[in-house]
Amino acid sequence: MPLVHHELCFGCGRMNLFGLLLEVEQTAPGEVAGRCFVKQDHQGPDPARAHPGVLGAALVEAMALACGLEARTVSIEVTIAETAPVGAFLEVEARVQRRDGPLAYAAASARADQRMVAQARGSFRS
Repeated sequence: MPLVHHELCFGCGRMNLFGLLLEVEQTAPGEVAGRCFVKQDHQGPDPARAHPGVLGAALVEAMALACGLEARTVSIEVTIAETAPVGAFLEVEARVQRRDGPLAYAAASARADQRMVAQARGSFRS
């Protein structure tokens, strides 16, 4: 069953038609994998390509879900290798790298058409 913060969450909410509709499932403790579809509404400055912020949002959402449903973002760093095309599925993976008290540190990656498009790391507070 997909992990969801709440039904209107921009990243994972199933009822937010303007959001990413990201579907991720836990693949192991502290690890998630899933995907979202890059829609026309997600275009950025390059026509027919995803806005870089959409890629970042998908990665942050996946990392937060890997850290736990109560995890809240403290800091993020996103590296965009290339943008994803509109009309493609964005495949995401995220995992907790370590925990230090209430903080969790995570990493994530996103692929589109089997190419790495973005990577991220961040810290999250439970």
